Amino acid sequence: MTDPIGIDFILKTRLPILETSDQAKGLPQPPMETPVTPSQALIDLPFPDRIAMPRSDLRDAIEDRHSVRRYAGEPLTLEELSYLLWCTQGVKAVTDRPATTRNVPSAGARHAFETYLLANSVEGLQPGLYRFLAIKHQLATVDLANDVAERICQACLSQEQIKTCAVMCIWAAVAYRMTWRYPQRGYRYIFLDAGHVCQNLYLSAGSIGCGVCAIGAFHDEEINTVLGLDGQEQFVIYGATVGRELLEES
Repeated sequence: MTDPIGIDFILKTRLPILETSDQAKGLPQPPMETPVTPSQALIDLPFPDRIAMPRSDLRDAIEDRHSVRRYAGEPLTLEELSYLLWCTQGVKAVTDRPATTRNVPSAGARHAFETYLLANSVEGLQPGLYRFLAIKHQLATVDLANDVAERICQACLSQEQIKTCAVMCIWAAVAYRMTWRYPQRGYRYIFLDAGHVCQNLYLSAGSIGCGVCAIGAFHDEEINTVLGLDGQEQFVIYGATVGRELLEES
């Protein structure tokens, strides 16, 4: 029998055994967002308050939610992409703590995720890998090589919808952003927060006629390498493909 790693994780992240946090020790908090490098090009996204999107009924959105793996091949507009990013990680305010308040909940408002985007088909956006800069509502280029979609697809067990979707969101955790406040228990909160983000993507995508398929199956080392992450301080947690649903002919 293999070691019960899951049970061990639960037992060792219980509240009574947690050590003193770096926050309680007075150590400076990590940046609220990973800085960009001088070589990264920045792309301004349309601000959400200037985008008119159709309103949807919450009950309808919840009842209609389902995973979609087959896409029609139509591109998203840059406005639609901006809207989806706003719904999933959009920053509403930067507080004096400092912290960000966003459209999804996060333990202690730590918001440990960086959102990476594999853009296959977005109007006005070169295909490639980008990172969403939530505070300024921009994109930063990461990898515009022609084979980046193929590399991500292979890292995700060759799930073909990764290459046929309009966009794939990939959420990577910056662990210390959470554990600075919550030590080892913070790892629990990172995984909980991922569910909040992806559910918002399902509901918001449905409101613009798109479908989503969440992806948790991937080779960690491979996908972290594609994104340029070390796999320990920063690592991929979750992903999801987005595109217009391919409707079956009647």
